[in-house]
Amino acid sequence: MRFHGFVGPLLAIVLPLLVFEFMKSWSQLDVELKSPHGHFYIVSVVALLSVVIAVLVGIAGSRLRNIEVSFLALAFISLAEMFALHGFSTPGFVMHSTVLPAVAAQLSVLLASIWLWLSSLSSDNPLVVRLSQYKDWLVPVWTVALGVFALAGILFPDIVSVVPWNRNPLKAIVTIGTLALNLVTMYRYYQSYRYSRFPLQASIIYSTGWLFAAQMIMVSGQVWMLSWWLYHYLLLGSMIVMLIGLFLQYASKKSIVDAVKALFTNDPIERITNSISPSVKALIVATETKDPYTAGHNFRVTMYALRLAEELQLEPEQLRALAQGAIVHDVGKIYVPDAILNKPGRLSAEERAAIEQHPAKGYEMCRGLGFMKEELDIIRHHHERWDGSGYPDRLVGERIPLLARIVAVADVYDALTSNRSYRQARSHLEAIAFLNDQKGTHFDPACVDAWTRLCERDPQAYQYPALMIQAGGMPASAMPSGSAV
Repeated sequence: MRFHGFVGPLLAIVLPLLVFEFMKSWSQLDVELKSPHGHFYIVSVVALLSVVIAVLVGIAGSRLRNIEVSFLALAFISLAEMFALHGFSTPGFVMHSTVLPAVAAQLSVLLASIWLWLSSLSSDNPLVVRLSQYKDWLVPVWTVALGVFALAGILFPDIVSVVPWNRNPLKAIVTIGTLALNLVTMYRYYQSYRYSRFPLQASIIYSTGWLFAAQMIMVSGQVWMLSWWLYHYLLLGSMIVMLIGLFLQYASKKSIVDAVKALFTNDPIERITNSISPSVKALIVATETKDPYTAGHNFRVTMYALRLAEELQLEPEQLRALAQGAIVHDVGKIYVPDAILNKPGRLSAEERAAIEQHPAKGYEMCRGLGFMKEELDIIRHHHERWDGSGYPDRLVGERIPLLARIVAVADVYDALTSNRSYRQARSHLEAIAFLNDQKGTHFDPACVDAWTRLCERDPQAYQYPALMIQAGGMPASAMPSGSAV
């Protein structure tokens, strides 16, 4: 599933709409295709696939007790039940002609769009917080309520005429609202995808885009015309692409629960481990084998650096590169002899020179492994100093890559606040005082100011890593199953 920026999803919307308009404008092509049985079958397939998706996501949601996962399941439950009602009420199949099929089709897309939009909101959103109070009842109650509505619609099809769904202004309001919800959902999942590159996120983006196009065709198409059938196939494609995304996500996690959990996690440890590649994870294992302190230090530095980068409002792609590079920024220490690396006292000039080669060594190693330039910049330049007195290239000021400047602050902060065999850790306030004293000489002043400001506003920025990760190692839960850590 190739995905180049936002062009792919936009084309997924625009191309079907262009095909629809082309078919409508060519009367010889847009012929009437009245096939109640065919309509029932394609609608049933869409509903069935939607049920499969809802069950898979619902299982994960019940085990994770994550309200956003439940929202995702509810989106496909809604689509399944309402679209099944749409199919069953097909004129000329088992029921006479009523407004029920049109209402059910509209509700299927509208309700799915609402729940998908809710799944894209942050967990601290007031609406999400309020709905979280009912998370144990939300899925079963909603499923039963839609079932009761569907049964009532079948038994009393004319009852839905009470609400003028197919007349303005309600038709226009519902259409505009549905389209707006889908666009917002696409954008929010796209922002998340830029950071984590999860295939299921890409699937949701494309699936939501086809819901958008289906809504447009649904309200402007003429029943039974060939162009009108197009929206049914868009919904079918939407379900297929979701299943593909679930499969690819499962393939990377080997568990449907872990696959969905990765999509909505708010835990900073999981954010890092979910976004790094297998080759980076292998380097983490190698680094910890060489020096347990270094691995734990790398992990804490990454957590600090990501919070600092967010404070500086970096783009999601930069955050991803930061996570990939910071987690192995000291990987070059693999080449440093143990006697030097673990020496408790002051290093000699020769030993210091050996230590100072680790950024270049790590850079050479990772360059051969296919790391991107932004990640390599972190590995090579995190010991450069603002005044040009750092190593290995003695870069000055803004010639030092921004991500490396961010890691430099996080790196020294963690070194100062961690216990080592040859000294006790400094307090947070002492470390902050050191950083401020060295800004403009060792550190980029803007990075130090941002870190200071962040820590004052949100102490969890520096307290969480200290509480969650003991100096000298990473939590076992942070590594993938089967790793050597």
